Amino acid sequence: MSVLRIGNASGFYGDRFDAVREMLTGGELDVLTGDYLAELTMLILGRDRLKDPGAGYARTFLRQLEECLGLAHERGVRIVTNAGGLNPAGLADRVRELAARLGVPVRVAHVEGDDLTAAHPGALAAHAYLGGFGIAACLREGADIVVTGRVTDAALVTGPAAAHFGWQPGEYDRLAGAVVAGHVLECGTQATGGNYAFFGDGDVRRPGFPLAELHEDGSCVVTKHPGTGGFVDVGTVTAQLLYETAGARYAGPDVTARLDTVRLTQDGPDRVRIDGVRGEAPPPTLKVGRNRLGGFRNEMTFVLTGLDVEAKAALVREQMANALAKAPPADVRWDLVRTDRPDAATEETASALLRLVVRDADPEVVGRALSGAAIELALASYPGFHVLAPPGKGAPYGVFEAAYVPQDEVGHTAVLDDGRRIPVEPPAGTLALAEVPEPALPEPPAPGPVRRAPLGLVAGARSGDKGGNANVGVWARSEAAWRWLAHELTADRFRDLVPESRALPVTRHALPNLRALNFVVEGILGEGVAAQARFDPQAKALGEWLRSRHLDIPEALL
Repeated sequence: MSVLRIGNASGFYGDRFDAVREMLTGGELDVLTGDYLAELTMLILGRDRLKDPGAGYARTFLRQLEECLGLAHERGVRIVTNAGGLNPAGLADRVRELAARLGVPVRVAHVEGDDLTAAHPGALAAHAYLGGFGIAACLREGADIVVTGRVTDAALVTGPAAAHFGWQPGEYDRLAGAVVAGHVLECGTQATGGNYAFFGDGDVRRPGFPLAELHEDGSCVVTKHPGTGGFVDVGTVTAQLLYETAGARYAGPDVTARLDTVRLTQDGPDRVRIDGVRGEAPPPTLKVGRNRLGGFRNEMTFVLTGLDVEAKAALVREQMANALAKAPPADVRWDLVRTDRPDAATEETASALLRLVVRDADPEVVGRALSGAAIELALASYPGFHVLAPPGKGAPYGVFEAAYVPQDEVGHTAVLDDGRRIPVEPPAGTLALAEVPEPALPEPPAPGPVRRAPLGLVAGARSGDKGGNANVGVWARSEAAWRWLAHELTADRFRDLVPESRALPVTRHALPNLRALNFVVEGILGEGVAAQARFDPQAKALGEWLRSRHLDIPEALL
């Protein structure tokens, strides 16, 4: 059975620059992918394109390619990337110019049809998440490099797999297996020990980037090049599978993958086999990521040191009330962060932070007049007054919104090097998403002595964002711990442990094959990462906070 080796060299716009060269020189590879897009990235690229209509793509990719295009050609490695962002045709042209200058004979194609901005007045960028068959069409026609705009992250793997193995729409189990492989690879070193709850299990000072050995039946082995840092085990793969997902059905444009069917098996050092994945017809609609400017924000952080922190904070708030009342911002938020300790050995550890964040559609309302009013208190407020940054004008912030359009309303098209355009037909069959019934859970452990201890001693977690929602995946490290976790960590217990979620909808999804629970907290991130509604706007550390909370844990597990 032929094996297709697909690697990843980028999990976001700004990832390790040398990763492309590392992946091309580190071992065998057939296809190298790069994921450069995220909700926030699309907003950044949209603002770039306002300044320069020829921009809108990830410029880092061009610089990486300048160093490595000849190397990829020599080794016969094809490159598939969504670095095209808002302007895949523009990036494809720049790649052709680069190849001509370097004298490297490569064929460059791109995928378009995702840009729906014209149909969404007021949006800075509105792009549908396309599937992998446009990529597959480019590769089947001989493209060496395929540039896309907004496709699903997993499409960077499903497209090459479909082209290599000859898969057609409707081969749901095979496609679902590739979607799972793509989801594991998409965030780069998060699959090889990066951002991992149990990072002490291996050397993660410089983890290598992951690759998947895909088979014709949709199964794969996740691994990394020999001699690279980090590690790959069932835990690192589980963590990434839970990242930014929700229930058992993981919907995409080509297939809905059933995450509750995934089987993970350690297949040797740094090798995890993924098989058993089942797929269903995709939903009838495509998700559209819509980014718009939400207004302007400003922030001042007051440092409160030593005694009477609460009284000092109250004084500042009273003194700032007049400035805020002159032209009240639409949104005013005060947060007192008690980082101070009693009898502290350093001034920094004796200090708390009082943050004032204001938002409004008018930049003047949140501009220098407001931040200047804070500075005018410097000699007239609490003892030890100082702030973390000088006054500044309001900065624009963005808002991410999800919309949905019928699949047949999007002109998914593969555009080849010779100018030919190949339309990609929407799926012949679709299936509306439905909740999977609660799966059977194991019997709870027998009653016994318990000890108050952090959840993280027996469970890992990884968290992330989807628009204004956060997801927190939690998994048990042993079958015994799973028997306890499955019954202990209910949605209500989650709300108790994460107080800011108490007034929000929290949905729990159980995935027994992974010994995991996935929690979706709606609205905890406000209007999304670009709006910076909370201290951790992408919920990256929400899972680690949860792991630090104390519960009554059976002593047998500790």
